[in-house]
Amino acid sequence: MAGNTFGVLFKITTFGESHGPAIGVVIDGCPSGLILDRDFINAELQRRKPGQSSITTSRVEDEDIEILSGVFENKTTGAPLCIIVRNKDQRSQDYEHLKNVFRPSHADYTYQAKYGIRDYRGGGRSSARETVARVIAGAVAKIILQHKSITINAYVSQVGNVMLNTPPEEIDLTLIESNSVRCPESMVAQEMIKLIEKTAEKGDSVGGVVSCMIKNLPVGLGEPVFDKFHAELAKAMLSINACKGFEIGSGFASASSFGSKNNDAFYSENNSIYTSTNNSGGVQGGITNGEAINFSCAFKPVSTIRIEQSTVSDSGENIKLKASGRHDPCVVPRAVPIVEAMAAIAVVDFILRQKAVQL
Repeated sequence: MAGNTFGVLFKITTFGESHGPAIGVVIDGCPSGLILDRDFINAELQRRKPGQSSITTSRVEDEDIEILSGVFENKTTGAPLCIIVRNKDQRSQDYEHLKNVFRPSHADYTYQAKYGIRDYRGGGRSSARETVARVIAGAVAKIILQHKSITINAYVSQVGNVMLNTPPEEIDLTLIESNSVRCPESMVAQEMIKLIEKTAEKGDSVGGVVSCMIKNLPVGLGEPVFDKFHAELAKAMLSINACKGFEIGSGFASASSFGSKNNDAFYSENNSIYTSTNNSGGVQGGITNGEAINFSCAFKPVSTIRIEQSTVSDSGENIKLKASGRHDPCVVPRAVPIVEAMAAIAVVDFILRQKAVQL
């Protein structure tokens, strides 16, 4: 199986399955001498973990990290970092009835068709459990970015038809963690929570949008023409389970706009260049321009629902399926730290690549 590695100079490779012994990541290219704050890494995992509120899956995982290599006396050595989290709360028996069934909108059929074998226990490698490894790597990347005062803050901006309409630059990012849905406006957050709870009661699921703001990036990150900053960022986001859409800046709204309105006018102040608007989302020509990066990711409704659906067995028999087990009615609250993690990994990789450009 190829496709388990992301990055060029700051490179991560994830491994492990949902119901295997552990989930882990190998990080290649991490600078030496970095003090790894284990408490910070574990805190990031707590933001992603299941069972954290009434609107998430009830699976419970301690998710304490084990560092297997790349660290001596709590500092990185420059060697590959290998960090794992043991799986402890598996209930593989919950998936026994799915052994010969292709679940609608899951990876069951495509994995079987591609590899000739699949792990039916929670999807194996295709499970969102794999994102534990991404959050670990993202936490390491965030520690690197702390030294450069670069901040990354993701938040839920939409659940179903409930939307946060505040412009990104006006959002109070300190309020993201003030509620279980991770929406920085309490009134909107309560509406989102109500919708998720009603959806769960019906045995259904609902989609949503996670938006993200990256601040204090330097001018010049991005490698045109194929490795544009926003192109790599989009790849990072679209590699996340259930992510079906990506836009940056004015995004799809720019298709109905005019250049006279969508262009970001430049101005100079204190010997620095800025833009009066940020429809470009902080990227022009595939290179960061020094303005804040703002982007959004659309997540589909979780595919496992308790409503009867039509499907087929691996022998081609048409059957009905009513799923059971522990699943999120809406993925976006727990996707917030994953979006931040992948953004941090992409940013650190670009920073290291930029150093290679400017000798």
